[in-house]
Amino acid sequence: MLETQNYTLHEDDLRQFTGSEYWFRHPAFNKFCYTDGVQYVAEYGGAYWLIDKIFACQSCVKKLADESFLSWELIRSQDGEGARLVCTDGNYNLLYSENILFTDFPLQSIKFYFINNTLLLPSEY
Repeated sequence: MLETQNYTLHEDDLRQFTGSEYWFRHPAFNKFCYTDGVQYVAEYGGAYWLIDKIFACQSCVKKLADESFLSWELIRSQDGEGARLVCTDGNYNLLYSENILFTDFPLQSIKFYFINNTLLLPSEY
């Protein structure tokens, strides 16, 4: 495994995840799990905060609770400082969005799926 302090996440890194051998349980939101790919993004992209944010929304935003499939996407702003976090139902119907004032997330964008209380990369679906 790479040393996190000496490595930055790259888009190509995500291609290696086509399934998950392990599932990680979130300590604060223990009814939710996430996959190997999401763990990799969190560790090498410095994005544990993003998992926390998504799971907090899943817990608190009432209209997300009844959806069987959700797509979450973080898109960096043009100025490179902030981002927009967007959640849709998979058919591009907006269910939640939030502006993030600052992030140092290394990718221009990233997408996750949330299915059966599990957060995963699209390639792990």
